[in-house]
Amino acid sequence: MTIGFILLLVAGGLILFGAGQRVLDRLRLTDRQAILFIVLIIAGGFLPEIPVTRSFSFNIGGALIPLILCVRLWIKADTAVERARSLVAAVISAIAVFLLGRYLPDEPEAMIVDPMIAYGLAAGAIAYVFGRSRRGAYIAGTLGVMMADIANWIYARSMGAEQRLALGGAGGYDAVVIAGLLAVLLSELAGEIIERATRGRQRPTREFVNGDFVRREHR
Repeated sequence: MTIGFILLLVAGGLILFGAGQRVLDRLRLTDRQAILFIVLIIAGGFLPEIPVTRSFSFNIGGALIPLILCVRLWIKADTAVERARSLVAAVISAIAVFLLGRYLPDEPEAMIVDPMIAYGLAAGAIAYVFGRSRRGAYIAGTLGVMMADIANWIYARSMGAEQRLALGGAGGYDAVVIAGLLAVLLSELAGEIIERATRGRQRPTREFVNGDFVRREHR
């Protein structure tokens, strides 16, 4: 079992136990929707790759389902600025991952971590910095890895190499999962720290409004 599958199982377990509700709210996902996407990504990862051409194929769990989730999150973004920022962040992440692929050692044994894990970590961190929102960060991290894979494939073929691209397959699956989850996690941690710093020592209060207790934040 790869690290991508393990991370997805952990994320699914946390959701089932009620953790991460705030993150899901920011992503505009319900518990059931989040679990559904996780199940589809995991199950799709075990399916054979779908061939498009002789040199290009894609994995349902590692490419198609994450892409569908990205489109959904992009459509539900609050503003046009957030949508544009997430795409710009995706391009920046893709460039960074592409350059890493050019300058990292060719032999995986020469690296401390697997190259695909390194790509996922790099894309996730950059997506967080430039994506800003949870939705934008996930979109940027996930699309960044995919775009970098495509760019690397085009580059290799332009140099005369008969390289085959399996988008979201093999190690690319882990990179996509790591980038998306890390970007969201970093965005949530940073948002929590900023919110606590802004609120300072003032504690939220609860007021009884229209028959319900409502949480009020001190500004």
